[in-house]
Amino acid sequence: MAVKLNWGIMTTGWIARKFVTDLKQSRTGRLVAVGARKLADAEKFAQDFGGARAHGSYEALLADPEVQAVYIGTPHPLHREWAIKAAQAGKHILCEKPLTMNRADTQLVIDAAKKNNVLLMEAYMYRFHPQTLKVVELVRSGVIGELRLIKASFNVICNFDPEHRMFKKELGGGSILDLGCYPVSYSRHIAGAAMGKVFVDPVEFHGSGRLHPAVGTDDFATAVAKFPGDVLAELSCGSTVLNNHSAQIYGTKGWIDVPNPFTPGLEGKSEEIFLHHPRISKPEKITIASPGVGLYAYEADAIAEAIARGEREVPLVTWADTLSNATLMDKWLASVGLKYD
Repeated sequence: MAVKLNWGIMTTGWIARKFVTDLKQSRTGRLVAVGARKLADAEKFAQDFGGARAHGSYEALLADPEVQAVYIGTPHPLHREWAIKAAQAGKHILCEKPLTMNRADTQLVIDAAKKNNVLLMEAYMYRFHPQTLKVVELVRSGVIGELRLIKASFNVICNFDPEHRMFKKELGGGSILDLGCYPVSYSRHIAGAAMGKVFVDPVEFHGSGRLHPAVGTDDFATAVAKFPGDVLAELSCGSTVLNNHSAQIYGTKGWIDVPNPFTPGLEGKSEEIFLHHPRISKPEKITIASPGVGLYAYEADAIAEAIARGEREVPLVTWADTLSNATLMDKWLASVGLKYD
């Protein structure tokens, strides 16, 4: 039994707009306030989404007594500060990925959530969508046999702009933090599924990448991982080389093709995955219906349900899971030679 949850939105960018659009389709969520550094931006956002209260600062949003949970969609370098302040204000927290810029800061945020007895979740929304649940079910069922290889790619083509958050170092730019975190998370989730777990950590991880000469952040990167049971993973991310976001999961008896693993049902539309069998030329198409429910509605409901159970972690994205992902992101960044202030 889920509780009704009053949300405050911290920042007014595209991702915040998408979250609130989907929040209307959730079973549990209600927008009550939005905060921005400029009051006019907050007022415009509030007007666009039904007249929620507008605050001209993040501090004012956190001081709003009606706000029970906050969605933090600021640039990456601001996540640590405002997640900790939200915890101190007694607000439950859904923070966009990556939760912070590194593992040490991630631990600080988790410590703050624990100390202040609030729920905290890193926003890996793909895990809650019916498509991911179906892929996990297929892997656990043994229909593809023993898991052997996971390929996961999150690559987009962006017009290079040194001031854009995707490239600018001061804004936490770079493809590893913004995109690579998804293939890492996905591979850990699928490798875990084969072992009956939510996630499992690799026993080996090796990364590489290219630093853009004009800005010094990575614009393309690759990694390989080895999980328990000799399960291998090939991972890649980038913003200038490829336009490909997909996953393939290979076993001893077949493989699963997932054309859109990280943003399934982004507009509430159905998705298709394909189950390939040996010696059968045509794959089995599996349609994943999600009528009228946007991707972000699922994670909003999962948070409300966890709060109703008295929990401070969401089972599909626990604090241990978040810390493990952050550890691998640190390793990948170090292998590329990328350091943030």
